[in-house]
Amino acid sequence: MDMKTSFVSKAYANARTAAAPQPKAGEGFAKLAGNFMGALQEHEATARNAMTGGADPHALVQALASSQLAVETVATVRDRVVEAYQEILRMPV
Repeated sequence: MDMKTSFVSKAYANARTAAAPQPKAGEGFAKLAGNFMGALQEHEATARNAMTGGADPHALVQALASSQLAVETVATVRDRVVEAYQEILRMPV
C-alpha cells in the first residue's frame, strides 16, 4: 500500500508543478506593447526630421510604411482578442 501512496503523491506533485502559474506569463504582451510604442516614436522622429530637412524622403516613406504596418498588425491582434472574448461569452455554462 505504501507503493500506491508514494505513486499517488508523486503524480500529484507532478501535476501541481505542471499547473502552477508562470510568473512571467504577461511579460510577452508588455514587451510587444513596448516594442510597438518604441517603433512609433522612432518613426515619428524620422518624420519630423524629414519635414525639417534632416532626413531624406526615402527614410520618411519607409518610416510611414513601417508605421502603417505596425498599426494594422496591432488592430488585427485587437480584433482577434475581441473575437476570442466574444466566443468565450457565447459558450454555454
